Amino acid sequence: MDGPSWGSVRRSHGAGPSFLGAWNAVALARQGGETLDDHRAIERLLYRYADLIDAGDFAGVGELFARGRILAGGHAVEGAAAVQAMYESYTRRYACGTPRTQHLMGNPVIDVDADGRGASARLRFTVFQALEDFPLQAIIAGRYQDRFARDGSGWHFAERRMQTELMGDLSRHLLLPVPQEKT
Repeated sequence: MDGPSWGSVRRSHGAGPSFLGAWNAVALARQGGETLDDHRAIERLLYRYADLIDAGDFAGVGELFARGRILAGGHAVEGAAAVQAMYESYTRRYACGTPRTQHLMGNPVIDVDADGRGASARLRFTVFQALEDFPLQAIIAGRYQDRFARDGSGWHFAERRMQTELMGDLSRHLLLPVPQEKT
């Protein structure tokens, strides 16, 4: 390996975690008022969604959108109760109480508005599913385009746009028949 190791750079320049956190916060603040804390709070919401849906906690997913809405397939679903009902009517849960899925989300691009009261995020998702008689496979992939708002209680979802780009076998995931694209 050429050059100094990370440990030697850290020791010689004091670049420990607190130094890097402060440096990143200063750099982000110079870009428009946002901070690393803003980005982390928004990332936490993004990843919390995946945790809740994979746990089969559709009430929790609904709460994430208590002050927001989901747009998918030309329809808008708004508020906690409506979002919860949507997931309960579309998503199959198994005896374990979960849909037996793993939502992998990555490549988030987060932009905080100059006034610090709103933000947008774009990210990719891939959903994997496996059952005893259904081998592990990617069943759907696409992207989310999200809007967030911040108030006295912190950041929250304002809107999520779901765009499906790749579709696999959703027969064991959804309770509704999935129309196949015509070629």
